[in-house]
Amino acid sequence: YFTIDLIAVAGTMGFLKQVVTSDVYHSLPWWNQAIMVAPLQVLTGFAMWCMWCIGHDAGHTTVSKNRSYGHIINRVVGEIAHSMVCLTPFVPWRSSHLKHHMGHNHLTRDYSHQWFIREEQDNLHPWIKMSHATRNLQLPILYLVYLLFGIPDGGHVFFYGRMWQGESLKRKVNAAISVVISMATAGTLWINMGTADFTVVCIGPWLVMSFWLFMVTYLQHHSEDGKLYTDDTWTFERGAFETVDRDYGQWINRMSHHLMDGHVVHHLFFTRVPHYHLETATKSLVEKLNETGQGHWYKSIDTPDFTQEIIKQFNDEWFFINEKQIIRK
Repeated sequence: YFTIDLIAVAGTMGFLKQVVTSDVYHSLPWWNQAIMVAPLQVLTGFAMWCMWCIGHDAGHTTVSKNRSYGHIINRVVGEIAHSMVCLTPFVPWRSSHLKHHMGHNHLTRDYSHQWFIREEQDNLHPWIKMSHATRNLQLPILYLVYLLFGIPDGGHVFFYGRMWQGESLKRKVNAAISVVISMATAGTLWINMGTADFTVVCIGPWLVMSFWLFMVTYLQHHSEDGKLYTDDTWTFERGAFETVDRDYGQWINRMSHHLMDGHVVHHLFFTRVPHYHLETATKSLVEKLNETGQGHWYKSIDTPDFTQEIIKQFNDEWFFINEKQIIRK
């Protein structure tokens, strides 16, 4: 899977670069250039998203379980898939993401998701109110804001914020290796391509990948009947079953390594089930829940119009949660 996705990214990005450096491309006015490359940027960005899913498995140590070399294999795959291909520093991302799994759907301890109580929105900080007012303009850049500016968890390039509190210097140095790899990759491509080509060939697809990542993450953790828990009511299992499986269509599910339609199982067994077993594991989970009369715990939503769904959901709900959806006791 790693090799296939790596070839897909190299092939689509390589073809995009050939188009951008062609005489035909340079003979066109800028708006025709944009129309010409847009489909290729979308295709390359989707290939990067698929590769991101492989790095996601590496972060959960499910690429290899070899007792002697597994940690090395997972690290190498993660650095290539995330730090290099997706310009996402692997170790800092892994750190915040694992904390998300250990506090999923907790009102204050969840990572990656910032929750605001709707009934208290008048008391929000002015900057947060401005963010809400401009939310529809933010979708392509929210992942950049998350990585670079550390909202809400802490910086993944510059180490500050709650995710780094109490971390040792050794762990920070280890994380800095991933940052250096990402910066070196971006810098090398920028120097060799020049600003204009780097922007079109690399940054454009990266923004597409970012959109996919935010869309999938948001929709897996937001539903009309979703609940949040507090210290008094939260358990790991309760939080896991508040995540949502979404069906984007057979081929998109497969190419995205079932991260969307196998998300509940992933949250229940995030260090044990690799992506290529998520589909089978999900079927088994649903069967057993139904057999024991607990099928109501599992949530699945068909989402074929996923782009419209994320725009609608983010516009209507943003990061708000209603007070009645918080289980306090």
